[in-house]
Amino acid sequence: MLATLERHPHARAVLGGALPPGGHPSHAYLFHGPAGSGKAAAARAFAAELLADGAADPDNVRARVQHGVHPDLTWVAPASSAGILVGDVDEPVVAAATRTPFEAARRVFVIEHADELNDQAANRMLKTLEEPAPFVHLLLLTARPGDVLPTIASRCQPVRFDAPGTDELAARLSRQGVAPEQAQACARLALGDGERAVALALGEGPAMRAAAEAYARAAVSGDLAGRPWLALLAQARARADRAQAQVEEAGAAELELVPKKERKRIERETAERARRAHRRAQTAALDESLALVGLWFRDLACIADGAPEVVAHSDRTDALREDAEGGSAHSFRAAQVLVDEARAAFELNPSEELLLEALALRLAQAVR
Repeated sequence: MLATLERHPHARAVLGGALPPGGHPSHAYLFHGPAGSGKAAAARAFAAELLADGAADPDNVRARVQHGVHPDLTWVAPASSAGILVGDVDEPVVAAATRTPFEAARRVFVIEHADELNDQAANRMLKTLEEPAPFVHLLLLTARPGDVLPTIASRCQPVRFDAPGTDELAARLSRQGVAPEQAQACARLALGDGERAVALALGEGPAMRAAAEAYARAAVSGDLAGRPWLALLAQARARADRAQAQVEEAGAAELELVPKKERKRIERETAERARRAHRRAQTAALDESLALVGLWFRDLACIADGAPEVVAHSDRTDALREDAEGGSAHSFRAAQVLVDEARAAFELNPSEELLLEALALRLAQAVR
C-alpha cells in the first residue's frame, strides 16, 4: 500500500502511521488533491489493508477489494451530472453504516467527488460522520476541497495528494496512443490535473482546444467578424444537452420502479435535476474553454519575455510566435486578467454569448 504513496509525503505520513495492526485509523478521512493524483488508487489500497486486518487470507481480501467485490467495501460516485443525491448515500452509506460487517472486522465506505454532495445528502451524512460505529471508516475523495461543505470537511482528517508532474502525465497519454508532442502539450495545459489532461487529448478535447485557440487568435488579430465565441457556445451547449439527457434517462428509469402516487414528485425532481445539470455542464465547459484562452495569453507573455520553453501550448509555438510579434508581455498579461475576470462572472451573467462577445472586444483592445 505504501508504494502507492511514494510521491505523496503527507499522505504517506498520515496513512502509513494508521495502517493495522499497530496503527489506529481515523473514522473519516478527506483525500484531497488534483484529479489523476492517485487518490482513488490510494483509497482502494488503504481500504484493502483495513479489511485484510485479522483475515485468515489477507491476500484474498486485498484481491477482492481491488476488483470491487468485497462485501464490506462500499464505493459511491455521482450517478449523473446532478451530483451525489440523498438516494446515493441514504441506504448504501448511512443505513449500511449501522449494520455490522459481513466478514471483516470493519466496514469501509469510499465517496468519490465529495464536493458534489448536495445539501440534503451532506446533511444525511453528518450523523454518520459525527457518531460512527467503531467498525466504520469513511474515505471521502475530492479534487476541490474548497467546495466540500465545511460541516463535512471539519469532521474528517485531511490527507493531501500532490499533483502529478508534466512528464508523468505526458507518459500516461502516450500509453493511450496520443502523439508525444500533443501529449506534452496537454499535460502542460492540464496544470497537474490528470483527468483534464486526458479530456484535452482525447474525445472532444482537440476540438475544444481548436475553438479556444481560434477565439484567442481572433482577439489578437482584431478580426472578430467570424464571431469565434459561437464555436465555444456550441460545444458547451452540446455537453450540457448530453448531461441533461443523462439525468432525464435516469429519472425515466426510476419512474418505472415507483408507485403511481410518487410519479409526479419524481417527475418534478427529475426536471429540476436535469435543469441544474444542464446549467452546470454548460458553465463548466465554458470555463474550461476560457481557461485555455487564458493560457494562450499567458503563453504569449512568455514568448514576449523570451521564455518559450515554459509555454503550455508547446505544440503551437509557431502560432504563438506569430501572435506575440510586436506585442508586449504587459498587454498579454492584462488580457489574461480579463479572461480570469470573465470566468468568475459566468455564474452571475444571464447571457454567456454577450459575455464572450464583450470579452473578445476587450481582449482585442488590450493587446493593440
